[in-house]
Amino acid sequence: MSIESLLTSKVIEAVKECYGVEAEADKVQLQATRREFSGDLTVVVFPFTRFSKKSPEDTGKELGEYLKQHIDEIKDYNVVKGFLNIEISSAYWLSVLNEVAKDPKYGYVHEKSGHTYMIEYSSPNTNKPLHLGHIRNNLLGWSVSEIQKANGHDVKMVNLVNDRGIHICKSMVAWKKFANGATPESSGMKGDHFVGDYYVRFDKEYKAEIKQLMEQGMEEEEAKKQAPVLLEAQEMLRKWEAGDEKTVALWRMMNDWVLKGFDETYRLMGVSFDKVYFESQTYKKGRDIVLKGLVDGVLYRKDTGSVWADLTGDGLDHKLLLRDDGTSVYMTQDIGTAYERFNEFAMDEMIYVVGNEQNYHFQVLSLICGKLGFDWANKIKHLSYGMVELPEGKMKSREGTVVDADDLMEAMIDTARETSRELGKLDGYSDEEAEEVYRKVALGALKYFILKVDPKKTMMFNPKESIDFNGNTGPFIQYTYARIQSVLRKAAEMSIVLQYADLHIELSDKEQNLIKLLSKLPEIVKEAGVTYSPALLANYSYDLAKEFNQFYHDFSILKEENAALKNFRLLLAQECAEAIKNAMGMLGIEMPERM
Repeated sequence: MSIESLLTSKVIEAVKECYGVEAEADKVQLQATRREFSGDLTVVVFPFTRFSKKSPEDTGKELGEYLKQHIDEIKDYNVVKGFLNIEISSAYWLSVLNEVAKDPKYGYVHEKSGHTYMIEYSSPNTNKPLHLGHIRNNLLGWSVSEIQKANGHDVKMVNLVNDRGIHICKSMVAWKKFANGATPESSGMKGDHFVGDYYVRFDKEYKAEIKQLMEQGMEEEEAKKQAPVLLEAQEMLRKWEAGDEKTVALWRMMNDWVLKGFDETYRLMGVSFDKVYFESQTYKKGRDIVLKGLVDGVLYRKDTGSVWADLTGDGLDHKLLLRDDGTSVYMTQDIGTAYERFNEFAMDEMIYVVGNEQNYHFQVLSLICGKLGFDWANKIKHLSYGMVELPEGKMKSREGTVVDADDLMEAMIDTARETSRELGKLDGYSDEEAEEVYRKVALGALKYFILKVDPKKTMMFNPKESIDFNGNTGPFIQYTYARIQSVLRKAAEMSIVLQYADLHIELSDKEQNLIKLLSKLPEIVKEAGVTYSPALLANYSYDLAKEFNQFYHDFSILKEENAALKNFRLLLAQECAEAIKNAMGMLGIEMPERM
């Protein structure tokens, strides 16, 4: 039983013994004692004064005296106005440390919950490489998945590749018109970068044609619709959906180039999937479902031939599901994909990790699936996150102004290499060992900087800030972990064998506070799972690292002469390192053993 649970039950018992009243558990308000007062936990006394008929101070003293006599773990108490501050004994906190030390996977739930999630993240288009926005998406999706696993849930991590549609055809048209048969191999480029260049080229050509048509007297809106290169892309999409062999062969070749490039990026980023879905394989099912909804009278067709859902009764508008020419839109494809998934897996929740500009889309997806009669419609959840911005402003992929994911990760590794060399942190390492540390530090910096921000918030990414070895950064936390490993290696060289802590040691406030913070990891993991917020774990890791460094600065560990105290401090250091490693591991951040 936790000290909070024990204290709650004993307060109820104290009220009954002292005042003859059965108090309800929700009347017992516990909170961490404020720093300016002595104590660990504070009981709010005001709710019990109506039973005692006494002042808050006198009521607090009576309850405090009863609790001290009946709970061995209470060392002392004090009353400040209507607040009863309880001081917990060192022996209790030492026993907490020993319990933490017994758990090799501290912070993880060891029993299965029976709850199954499917979490979709990444969802790239095969017309361009992954960029900084995708990095936040991938890191968030992967981390949320790992946190749910840590909470005992079964998780299916999936990717939906958007490998069809007009945007894909734009790259295909540009390649046919301008590539002269060039390939990624012949150009020495990664396939996703190669194809992405043709997507940018299409946009330049499209804008030039619009300008030319307007100069010939055409209105801008009409010029946008009549630009020859766009008409070519629309015709290519129709051919693809009709199964034209040459079009499909070109599509397959270019998609393969891009997918190989994506795989390289995912490997460097350290993310993976249990299953990859392709829109080209699910959009037909979505179209079939929509056509059945039309027959059943759930949907309606306009005179032009397009199919719509009327959502005005739900406070929304009319939603297009099939275009005039019968081709699918994103919503249709997502309906088909959701249907396939729920038929394949028994899921309690299907979580889509997608930016907040798609809030309306997922509201509509759940609504339409419900109208179509699917009982899983209410299991669709949207993990909406804010955009990543740069000091220069927003990114635009069709204009080629995005921050490429590969380029960013390589630049981060270069910065980590440069910073580490300046600080002389890896003197004596082989080149291979040093490069491995640079990679861990660089990706740790990137992942931490992205994940420490609440997912709902728009964030500003600053690469230089992220890789600082001081402050609230990944490298600072990694360095703290490596510092502890250095202490533990020296202890091993001194033939010190760690044992559980002696319960008779008297702890300083700083040592007690460090154990207290260490003990909070399981509840932080639980809260991060409920709120889908890796930021809670990121900032917990920083708080623990910062608290440990203050302890390390103020107290001797290996030079401590008292053997029991030395053993305790080594054990405390070891468990802080394990907690940091486990928490950061849920964020996908690796801990270097030496830095």
